[in-house]
Amino acid sequence: MKKVTEILLVGGSAGSISVLLEVLPHLNGHLSFPIVVVVHRQSHPESILEGVLGSRSHLPVEEAYDKMTLKASYIYLVPADYHLLFENKQLVSLDYSEKINYSRPSIDVSFRSAAQIFTEHTTALLLSGANTDGIDGLRCIAQQRGTILVQDPDTAEIAYMPQQALLNLQVDTVLKPEEMASFINQLSTDY
Repeated sequence: MKKVTEILLVGGSAGSISVLLEVLPHLNGHLSFPIVVVVHRQSHPESILEGVLGSRSHLPVEEAYDKMTLKASYIYLVPADYHLLFENKQLVSLDYSEKINYSRPSIDVSFRSAAQIFTEHTTALLLSGANTDGIDGLRCIAQQRGTILVQDPDTAEIAYMPQQALLNLQVDTVLKPEEMASFINQLSTDY
């Protein structure tokens, strides 16, 4: 029996935005789950990332805010300088606590929080990056019997983050960018 995905998390750092821009145009416009994107980025009062990603996606892209309710078929971008936590399967909160792995938002924080709430219905994809943020979060998801996915390090602009995941975890699937949208679409019960 197919495991149902209730949330898809995508984490990345340096080199991950180009992957997102490649994948987003090919995502089904009607997914049965929300997508939460946690990327390391500088805080800036006039961030254009939401608009750039939204211009390439059939799914609406919104920057998450405190006490936001998640909806299926939406992409939520964690704002710069905040950690995103899941309060329940619909509600998220933002947190300004200390940086983890020199990062806020921290991929680990969001991945661990999702694992506690969505348990085996959590799917997470770790993309290109230069540190180990995301590895502990993926481990928590795996412990809950969720699904962990990693970008093929050979396709990553900076291979360190996906390589560390492969060295330290039993990863469910390794994906090249051109395979990601099809894989994500097939996770949807609406597919």
